This record gives sequence, structure tokens and C-alpha cells, in this order.
Amino acid sequence: MGKLIIGNLKMNLLSSVERDNYLAWMGKELKNAKLKNSEIVLCPPSVHLEGFKKWKNKKVKFGAQNMFSEEKGSYTGEISPVMLKNFGAEYVILGHSERRRYFSENNSEINSRLISALKHGLKPILCVGENKNQEIRQVVLEQLGDCLAGVNRGKIENVVICYEPVWAISANKPDHLPATNDIMSARLLIRKFLVEKYGTKIAERVKIIYGGSVASANVQETCINSGMEGVLVGKESLTPHEFVKIVQIIDK
Repeated sequence: MGKLIIGNLKMNLLSSVERDNYLAWMGKELKNAKLKNSEIVLCPPSVHLEGFKKWKNKKVKFGAQNMFSEEKGSYTGEISPVMLKNFGAEYVILGHSERRRYFSENNSEINSRLISALKHGLKPILCVGENKNQEIRQVVLEQLGDCLAGVNRGKIENVVICYEPVWAISANKPDHLPATNDIMSARLLIRKFLVEKYGTKIAERVKIIYGGSVASANVQETCINSGMEGVLVGKESLTPHEFVKIVQIIDK
């Protein structure tokens, strides 16, 4: 199963000029990158999706950073799965810790959005993970159970699970990252949940990736040694040279 490297650009690229400069730089970095075992996904702010789609780089797919569960209607300020699909998104990040923290999104809301994303042919990237003083097993299993409620055996393989320990994301300025064994334990916990709910054969098709201050300097420990099937990259995805370096390390 190929590796998945996702760049979450967050609330950056403040103009079309910044976007075009970023894409030109990313294209230059990717030009000579020979990738054999990786899929790259970039998730810009939704206002830039059309511009990213026009870029037409065959090495990159696109996603969104969030979405609402309804197709259309009187939901001021929201973005629907149909809009995302029509403007080039194949993936959508759901349940990111920043959405939970700043916008009070709960598991029930995330579940509704995840079900809707699958219905409309988007691949949800479901983020789960504990805060600093929380017990990982209790938090992660509760998030998985609630957020995947109603997702059947025929749909689950289109979901990506991202283990994102909240305390380790760069915005929280962590003084350390989870040890390789801790990330491996989280992966096994998630896989066991999937096996018990969907069976071994189907569970093995679900990609489990790591997110949290990912950089080229730590990707060997956080992704490769821990057995993760990819990463969700935050801040470092804004620097194409660093992002492609991460991609190449994982791809090899």
C-alpha cells in the first residue's frame, strides 16, 4: 500500500500572487522528484482550490481543510461537499484539533460531515488524538467510535485515519514529540479498533498516518520507524523544499 503525504496549508496564501508563487516553487521542487510509492495531497484554503486545480500537476492531488454536511442551502459561510468536488478536491480534512479547539466541533458534527463526504465521493482524513493530560486509549477510541458511526464496510477503506496528538502539533510549541514506540502503539490501537469493527481484510485497506510537527528531521522516527502509512504535514508544507524532502524520505 503506497504512502500518503498530505500538506495542510491552513489559513495561509493570502493572495493569488502568493498562491501562484507557491505553486511555481512547488512545481520546481517536484520536477525532478521521482516518486514510486507515494501519493501527494495538498489542502489549501478553499478559496484557492480552483487555482490549484488549474495548476494541473500530475504528481499532486488536492483536498480541503473542512466542509459542512449539507449539499446546499441557507448555511451562511459554509462550504458543501458538492462545491469541493466541483472545484477539484478529492480529500477533505475532518476533525482537526484546531477545528475542535477554536470552533468547538464535536464528534457528532464530524460524523455527519464524514458521512456526507463519503456520500459525495470525497475521501475524509479523520484526525483523532489526545490532549497533553488525557489518556490516549480512552480519547482515541471514543473519537473513532463516534466519528465513524454509520460508516459501513463498503465505505471505510475510503477514510484515512490521522493520529494527531494535539499537544504535539507545532502551534502548541511542543518541547518534544511522541516516541516512535508511542506512535506505533497508537497505530496498533487504531488498527485493532478497525479490525474489531470491520474485520481484518477490510481494516488493512485503511491508511493510518501521523500528524504533529512533522519535519524532514523527524519523519524517520514519526512515520517510517513507527510503521505509519504517511503523514499530515502542517507548517513545513508551506516550504516546498522541505515538504518535498519529507516526501522523498518517505517514498524511499
